[in-house]
Amino acid sequence: MKKLVIEKITIKKLAMALLLLVSFANAGGMFSIGHKNYGFSLGQDTAYGNNYSVLGANAHYFVADNLSVGASFSLWLGNDPSISQITVPVTYHISLDIPFRPYVGAFYSHTFIGKVGHVNYDDYNSYGARVGMSMITSPNSYVSFGWVQEVYDDGINKERRGYPEVSGGISF
Repeated sequence: MKKLVIEKITIKKLAMALLLLVSFANAGGMFSIGHKNYGFSLGQDTAYGNNYSVLGANAHYFVADNLSVGASFSLWLGNDPSISQITVPVTYHISLDIPFRPYVGAFYSHTFIGKVGHVNYDDYNSYGARVGMSMITSPNSYVSFGWVQEVYDDGINKERRGYPEVSGGISF
């Protein structure tokens, strides 16, 4: 008799969990063709031996279901030389009927470096890939957590680095 009661309770909990997951699945429309996602970023990084606060904004347009093309701008504040960066990403969100969407993507960036006094710094390009997980938090918002692998190329040297990324956005 105890086993039968436990099985009924477990089945009820499982049914409630599935119902909850199905209700979240309807929020997946933000990754469909024609949607626009807007996001922001705030972080910290180092360059040229200096620490910077990094502030950014981005926009993505879904050219196909789950496939976005975007543009972002980042401004590095708090030190010299001045640094700003433009990035063009392409991201594919793997469609699942749950509120979590794995993603993979690639990007190209161009970084503009200002001069300090009479010292000129060269601008440089970078490219890379990203993987991670987006969590749908409402019908119009998401939070993403992932890993970025980036290659810097200033025409003379190539450097590689990896770092975590956390972002959030809203969709219209």
